[in-house]
Formats: sequence, C-alpha cells, structure tokens
Amino acid sequence: MKRSVFILLVMVLAMACNKIKDGDYTLHILTTNDVHGSWFDSTYTDGNQKKSLFALSSIVNRFRDSVGQDNVILIDAGDCLQGDNAPYYYNYIDTVTPHLFPRLVSYMKYDAVVVGNHDIETGHPVYDRVKRQLEELGIPFLGGNAIINDSEERYFQTSRIINRGGLKVAILGYTNPNMKAWLTESLWSGMHFESLIPLVQKDVDNIIEKEKPQVVIVAVHSGTGDGKLNSLESQGLDLLSSLKGVDFVVCSHDHRAYTAEKDSICLINSGSHAKNLGHGQIDLTVKGGKIVSKNLSAETIESDLKDVDTAMRNAFRDDYLKVKQFTLAEVGTLDKEVKTRDALRGMSPYINLVHTIGLEATGADISIAAPLTYNKVIDAGTLVYNDLFSFYPYENQLFVITMTGKQIKDYLEASYEDWITTDDPDHLLKIQKKEDPRNNQEVWSFVNRSYNFDSAAGIYYNVDIEKPAGERIRILSMADGTPFDPEKTYKVAMTSYRASGGGGLLQKAGIDTDKIDDITVERYPEYREILYQYLKKNKAIKINKISNRNVIGGWEFIPRLKAKKMLDADMSLLFGE
Repeated sequence: MKRSVFILLVMVLAMACNKIKDGDYTLHILTTNDVHGSWFDSTYTDGNQKKSLFALSSIVNRFRDSVGQDNVILIDAGDCLQGDNAPYYYNYIDTVTPHLFPRLVSYMKYDAVVVGNHDIETGHPVYDRVKRQLEELGIPFLGGNAIINDSEERYFQTSRIINRGGLKVAILGYTNPNMKAWLTESLWSGMHFESLIPLVQKDVDNIIEKEKPQVVIVAVHSGTGDGKLNSLESQGLDLLSSLKGVDFVVCSHDHRAYTAEKDSICLINSGSHAKNLGHGQIDLTVKGGKIVSKNLSAETIESDLKDVDTAMRNAFRDDYLKVKQFTLAEVGTLDKEVKTRDALRGMSPYINLVHTIGLEATGADISIAAPLTYNKVIDAGTLVYNDLFSFYPYENQLFVITMTGKQIKDYLEASYEDWITTDDPDHLLKIQKKEDPRNNQEVWSFVNRSYNFDSAAGIYYNVDIEKPAGERIRILSMADGTPFDPEKTYKVAMTSYRASGGGGLLQKAGIDTDKIDDITVERYPEYREILYQYLKKNKAIKINKISNRNVIGGWEFIPRLKAKKMLDADMSLLFGE
C-alpha cells in the first residue's frame, strides 16, 4: 500500500514539473558550425584581424543582454578541432595544458557541441581528451549515431535536456555517418556510424515520450544536401522534410550559409569559419497548460571582424601568445616563390613537393595528390611553421596502397573528369559563374571541389583535352623511363582521406574502399609532420631538387598550344592572372 502511494506521489510530482504555465514565450537559438579553429582574431604573422569566435561572442553577448540570458540557447554543430594553428598546437604540441577549445566554449556558455568528422580525424587521444574536458565543464560532446561496436551503446552523448525561459528544451546531436569514406578506421576504432535516417526520429520519439519537452532541437554535423535522400554525407534537408516533433534542425559540414522552413520546422546552417552566427527564434503561446500556437523563424547574421569581445580576447591572451610563438618558429628556407594554383596547369613546384614527400617517405612507385591549398603564394626566403599549413592544411596521414596499372589509369580518368571539360569550346577547366553573397557580384569558381583534383607523379602521362571522358589519359612510362604496365601491381602513396574513399575516386577505379585494409601496405604520420621532418633533415626546400623529373616524372595537357590558350583564359577568370 505504501509503495503504491509513493508511486502515485512520484507521478503527480512529475506531472506538476512538466506542466507549463499559461503565457507567451520566446527563445532564441544561436548556432555556429565548422569554425575550424578560427578561435583568435589575429592571423599570427601580419597582425591583420580575421573573423573568429571573438566576433561571434560579441553578437551572442548582445542577444543575451537584449533578451535575457535565460532566453538564449547556444549550440555548435561540429568541426571544431582542426583547420588552424591554434587547434593543432593544443591537439599535438601542448598536450599538458587543458585543451583550449573546451575553455573557449565554456567561456561563451555553449549549451552543447556536436562532433564533426574533422574532430574525429584528430584521433582518439585528442577528441577523447576534449570530450572529458567538456563533460567536466558541463557541456556535452554530442554524437548519438556513433555506436560502440557489438553493442547498442553510444560512444558520445546523444542529447541534453535544459530548462530555458520557462520551457523544457531537448537538444539532440549527431555526427556525420559517412566517416568510413574519409578516415582510416584507426581514428574511430571501437565504434561505427549509423545513418541519421531513421535513427534521429527514433531518438526524438523516445525523448518526447520520456521528457515531454516543449522545444526540440536536432543538431547534426551533416551537409544541407538536396532533400532527395541520396547522400549519406548531407542529410540536412532530408531531416527537415521527414522529422516529426522537431522545431529546429541545425546542420553544417558543407560551409553553406543557408536557412529553410518546411512544415513548421526551421533549418539553420551558419556557414563556416566564424563568418556568420545562425539565429532561430521560436514564439510559443500556452493556454490551459497546452501550446496553442508556435511560430518559428531562422536567419544568419554576418559577423564583423572588428566587433569583437575584448574581454574574451584578453582572457585568452596568454594562449594566443603561445600559439603565435609556435607559429613563427623558423623551420627552414625556400629558394623560390611557390604559387599553389599552378598545380592546375600541370607539374609545378607546389604539387611536386607534395609528391616528393609521398615518394621519398614511403619508397612508393607512384604518388597521387591534389592541390589542397587552393590559392596561396609562399614567398621565397625563411619558412616558419605557419608556412607549412599553406603547403598542407589538413591532418591527413600518408598511406601506401596497391593498385594495378589499369586501376591507376581509370583513377586518373575519374579525377580529370572532375576538373576539366571537353564539352565547352570556351573553357578547359570545369568552371561556372556564381554570385558572391559577400558583395552580390558574379565570380568564377570550380563546379567541383579542387581538393579532389588529383594528379600523379612517378610516371609520365598526357591528358588529351580533345578526347572524351574516359579516353583522356595516356600513360607513357614510369619516371625512370621503364615501361608502365596496366597488368602490374604498383605501390601508390596517397592521403588517408583518399585511401578511405574520400572524393569517390578509388571507387570509380573499381576499388572497394570497405576492404581498403586488404590493399594497404603501410600507414605513415601526417603529411605536414613528414614535411616538417623533411625540412629538419634538408634545412631547405630547393625547387629544382624536388622537380627532379627522373623521380617524379611529369604530365601535361595536350595539344599544348590549344591547352595553354584555354588555361590562360580560365586562370584569368578564376584568379585575375
């Protein structure tokens, strides 16, 4: 009898706690994503300002001052731990001091942070340490679709319940399910990643049944997509169209500032690199303890690099100075100026260096690499550590896999199909004119992503711009002049991103990237670390030495004169050359 009375009392108390008072309510949901280490407002080397968390914090502060802190929710949708010198320093150099990122988001009073694919790319030691620190500070690192192998348990927290402005709010967070297509399994060992559909809806249903929230927010490190259920990487609009019981979907990943509304759900993608703050507003009216009306809106607010939270800047000044000292440390010399965009024309000093690293460090027969830095000029003279980020901006490892000669040829056909066209008489490069939202002017840009524009070294080959797709590549010989054999198996150096299937090029060459371990010969450290060790050994990058054609071979577009004329015109449109 006493037990029944106790259970009844608990049920009555629970109902009382979930009961909402009549009246009007307004909440503001503020969002960031793909900040990619834009934590400080200085570029370290030239004293110029850049957009950063300091600028976003200034906007957040104004919201809290205007509407009250209790009416504001702040969420980050992932890719926090990679992309700048600051996270690199705290990820790998200073691993004793508490990691800077949790301290920054604690200062800004974030309510939740989502795990991004580039956060996973930093490796278990880094993101596990960040996860622990965030949890100690009361901030969940959300990634509800990362499932521990051989169980149903989640590796990261799935949700958080907060009470804000008199309302109960559920925040659910998920990472990108396409992880295995980009990253070697050693980086995410012990778990696997499920598609957001239908998992998110199941979790939403469970949390609504259990917690009875008045507001539900789903934050995902997933691209906006096209809403056609055809991309595991980009499921934002898929979720917007299908989710029930959700008010806001916060997406990310594609660096696309975008908002949308459908069936009383709003989607927010703030873009990237602290350029914008996402803002969603929800207005509720409650009568008789029930929600009788609900209105939502969404927008992106551009940040101002000159309008920064100076108190925050001062609070983290010592951290900035540590990163700056690391950034400006001399690492060697460069004997000639290097322009990264020259990789689009053919063999060039920049891409030759990347290939040289791959070939020398591994002893591979062939190197495959793309111009990961789109348009940088690296001056001749003294190199500091910061310059290495211009040569190689990502924490990709160096892999060696085996491929047949035919697969290498098919791979190159697929790569050049991404960035050249033979269907347009006016252009060689696959480019298009688009409106730049920053100034409402039309600019030329690539149709596809330039970090997938792979070329090869260790061989000589031509790319015939008068031939159709699939027939453009003619491999003439190995770099040392020996025959290239389509039936022979070669050792090929490439990034861990590419070896894991990133960009889809290996798949187009007929290789099953789910079984990449079967053809992986060796795994090496990150490219940038190998470049750093190269400089420690050689003291300098000498352009003529790294362009030794007996080692790296070469390639060119043919017919030469026609290709040069068209390339010159396209490069002028893209870069103003």
